Amino acid sequence: MPMQTVKMVITGPFSAGKTEFIRSISEIDVVTTDESISKDSAEFGTKEATTVAMDFGRITVDDDLVLYLFGTPGQRRFDFMWEILAEGMLGFVVMVDSAKPETFREAKSILETFRAYAPTPYVVAANKQDHPEAWTPEDLRIALRIEDNVKLLPCIATQKESVKNVLLELLYSILEEMDT
Repeated sequence: MPMQTVKMVITGPFSAGKTEFIRSISEIDVVTTDESISKDSAEFGTKEATTVAMDFGRITVDDDLVLYLFGTPGQRRFDFMWEILAEGMLGFVVMVDSAKPETFREAKSILETFRAYAPTPYVVAANKQDHPEAWTPEDLRIALRIEDNVKLLPCIATQKESVKNVLLELLYSILEEMDT
């Protein structure tokens, strides 16, 4: 049986945890297009770099299945990359910083944008669940108006097992859709 490759896109607002998510699980050094942030403003907080084109990681699931992970830039000024990265994707993850309600509207907007690019399966990852001010996945579902049939999963992007669970749920959704 030939090697199957599955392209997944990891998207979400600025500083939601997309790069860390990919770094936590990739078996290769993540190819990243981060640029340092020169401004010292409250908008950027403690973040020192931002993705300007994409992040890329790879996971070999078994002998005949490889996942390619493409992380999008989170800032709107780089959104011209979104459609390019979405091309050929079999599914996507929308990362939401559970501790930053001010980013929820942007997360919902990004989700709708990616749904318009391709009718592929997706999951929403409620990241930073280890943060004391994190909203629960249930509360996020209400705030983001996410339908009950959409998987909204707790996540800590720096923990490999947590990232793995999110990706497996997306993979199951993709395989389910391929079987129908």
